[in-house]
Amino acid sequence: MSPTPAWQWPGGARLALSIVVNVEEGSEYSIADGDPIPEPVDELGVMLKKPVRMHGNESNYRYGIEEGGPRVLALLDRFSFTATWTAAALSLERAPALAQAIGRRIGERGDEVCAHGWRWVHQFRLAEADERAFIRRAADSIKASTGLRPVGWLSRYLHTEHTRRLLQEEGFLYHMDDYSADTPFWGPVPGSTRPMIIVPYALDSNDMKMWVAPAYTPRLWLEYAIDSFDELLAEARRGQSPPRLMSLGLHLRIIGRPGRIGALERFFEHVQGAMRGNGDVWITSRRAVAEHFAAQVPAATQA
Repeated sequence: MSPTPAWQWPGGARLALSIVVNVEEGSEYSIADGDPIPEPVDELGVMLKKPVRMHGNESNYRYGIEEGGPRVLALLDRFSFTATWTAAALSLERAPALAQAIGRRIGERGDEVCAHGWRWVHQFRLAEADERAFIRRAADSIKASTGLRPVGWLSRYLHTEHTRRLLQEEGFLYHMDDYSADTPFWGPVPGSTRPMIIVPYALDSNDMKMWVAPAYTPRLWLEYAIDSFDELLAEARRGQSPPRLMSLGLHLRIIGRPGRIGALERFFEHVQGAMRGNGDVWITSRRAVAEHFAAQVPAATQA
């Protein structure tokens, strides 16, 4: 690899902040959808290996659509912040009001939908042909639900050796299944001579920690998110190269709870305060990050 040429965020911004709202509710594992096992109850550490329908856990997920979603949308609208919605396509099919609200924000705020599978299931178990069909079905469905075809992809935790090549062949611009950097980069694509833009994600600042570890309180999550933001912004202001990117992962059924939504509000207030009087922070979609990076750092420079 040749050295990456110097580049920067648009408008003199120092730090790009990517707010990632995961929409998985309604497409998780379910006996009702023909799966051999139900979705585990993460908050209780319960995982059934017998085909018993878990009505209570299904309602736990529905909470994200019925109650959490409106809270998150209201907060994003109030602060006028742009977001990337990593959505399982079936979730949007089953929640048309949410899909319509996201479609509105695509037009008004520059939001995007990044494909999070057709369903929120483990695609690493799929054969290549089935994975291609899975990717294509997700893209077609999201376009039908929101009016815009996705150009980014996030798997449920794991992907295959074929995933990036299949995404390229289906016209995707970027891939999210990477945690190795605080900046976008060109990543290798097994089976292809062309690299692909990787817009890396982050698990440490993700609200999922409050789901799997109930002792991890909203206050602890907020403190960690603010510390992450402040450190990355400080590095960027010191001129660290390449430019910094922060990912903040959210879930409707998690951060959208009454006892947690205030932590997100306070994080947004902190970001807003840091932005006051300067253009240091670019709150944007991952699509915009990938498009800007591609324009600044052509793939040919990475050959």
